[in-house]
Amino acid sequence: MVQSTYDDANLILRLYDLRREPKMREARAWFIASFKPKSMKDLQELCPAGSENNARMRMVITYWDMAASFVASGVLDPELFFINCKECLVVWVRIMTVLPEMRASYKDQAFWGSLERVSQQFIESMNKNSPGSYEAFAARIG
Repeated sequence: MVQSTYDDANLILRLYDLRREPKMREARAWFIASFKPKSMKDLQELCPAGSENNARMRMVITYWDMAASFVASGVLDPELFFINCKECLVVWVRIMTVLPEMRASYKDQAFWGSLERVSQQFIESMNKNSPGSYEAFAARIG
């Protein structure tokens, strides 16, 4: 295990501060309560282009993709991120079903790629530390 640094801790605190911004809090609350599409059709009905829900969805998912990019690029210690940012995994569980269709539609196989890579690492870490914990988590929030 790599020792986390003060820079890692400061970045985690900054990410936390950004999550507390009022519009972001509102978007996160909506996402947790309402964002559960199972297909691209569901997604388009829930978050039509130009709608407030579309803006909320993009705000939450792009925030977590950005945060995950810090881990993916080696800027932020993964274990510290996993301990403090389980909401990232909630976002992954909620988007992973429709992401392949989105990528095909946008012709961009890397779309939200940091979120996917880091979520896969997160899942591996959970299952290594507590086998079956990811499956229970995904069932609970999916």
